[in-house]
Amino acid sequence: MDKIKNPEKIHRRRLLVGAAAMAVAAAELTANARAEDPAGVTIQANAPTSSGGPNSFGSLNQINAGVLDVGYAELGPADGAPVILLHGWPYDIHTFIDVAPLLAAKRHRVIVPYLRGYGTTRFLSDDTMRNGQQSAFAADTIALIDALGIERAIVAGCDWGARTANIFAAFWPERCKAMVSVSGYLIGNQQLGMVPLPPKAELQWWYQYYFATDRGRDGYEKYRNDFARLIWQLASPLWSFDDATFERSAAAFDNPDHVAIVIHNYRWRLGLAGGEQQYDELEQRLAQGPLISVPTITLEGDANGAPHPDPSAYAKKFVGKYQHRMIAGNIGHNLPQEAPHAFAQAVIDVDGI
Repeated sequence: MDKIKNPEKIHRRRLLVGAAAMAVAAAELTANARAEDPAGVTIQANAPTSSGGPNSFGSLNQINAGVLDVGYAELGPADGAPVILLHGWPYDIHTFIDVAPLLAAKRHRVIVPYLRGYGTTRFLSDDTMRNGQQSAFAADTIALIDALGIERAIVAGCDWGARTANIFAAFWPERCKAMVSVSGYLIGNQQLGMVPLPPKAELQWWYQYYFATDRGRDGYEKYRNDFARLIWQLASPLWSFDDATFERSAAAFDNPDHVAIVIHNYRWRLGLAGGEQQYDELEQRLAQGPLISVPTITLEGDANGAPHPDPSAYAKKFVGKYQHRMIAGNIGHNLPQEAPHAFAQAVIDVDGI
């Protein structure tokens, strides 16, 4: 488990979390008061930007963790309170490009990994199954914090990353100090995934059925960037991202395992593809809808165009200290990138709710 140490990267990181970031954090993060109403509050987000803050994370680290050689960004002091930020599909670590410096300015050690199938993350063996089932991502997260020597961390995520954070918090609460989850409770159940939904609800999952076909796999292989851009637009219909913002993330989809992971993820959900036996027991437990006891803040954007549950449907899944926040201001599915200050504030607040 060799961590690549890069002095140039460390220098850039210190610049990134220097005076400018500290000033922004002080001015912006304190503007949003911490919610006290457990039934939920609405917070007005700052005006969304297409590419605020730094343009990149600079040089990345790589570390062997479980079955992967994981690429990840790291910001903040090495002895800071750890925060793991988990992205989803079809996004990448730049979901947190503006969140991470804000947290680092508050002396958090911020780790932002590429998921399996994205960016510089690679499988260590050609023989390992390119598995996209939910429990595999959770196992990757445990392996990563073990490799980094992190005992406990706040875990926060969006989309696939939120689901992974949910599983991590549900089954490894001793390793999870607290959690922030966009769209709440997203742990899946293969059996429920086979139950038909009303036509309007099914329409939102059109890409899942497309991916179930060979034509869909070939189409995603050929048009993955066009596909991702379309999903961004549908999921965040009022987010005016620019071409440079999209292309910065689209580079992560050039990973050689990306298509295989995405297709398997959606086929597995419908029971059209098998998983790995080593995860069978965990999936059986996940199918029971486990409760989450760690301190949690859930977030939802007021203009989320992606399929997502109503907050009332999952509130009782969180049996520890819990808050829900609606983020207003035309905020869509990619909430951390569209409303970075509100997301960062939730991470800062969740440990003390």
